Amino acid sequence: MNSLLPHYLENQIRSAIFEAEASEHSARMIAMKNATDAALDLMDDLTLQYNKARQEKITYEIADIVTARMAVE
Repeated sequence: MNSLLPHYLENQIRSAIFEAEASEHSARMIAMKNATDAALDLMDDLTLQYNKARQEKITYEIADIVTARMAVE
């Protein structure tokens, strides 16, 4: 029994260390997933803003062309 106690304690300590490391890795993975999701959301928002601005420019240019054409007639 005396020879089992040191092995038991060693295994308990190792188990606690492994659980702490696993918990840390899990927390890092969750943080990175949240950061990735936030970056993707930002990218979607910026893409939408870019497309709206591009469409406004195109619409303005078409209106300008039509106005110029009507002025010629």
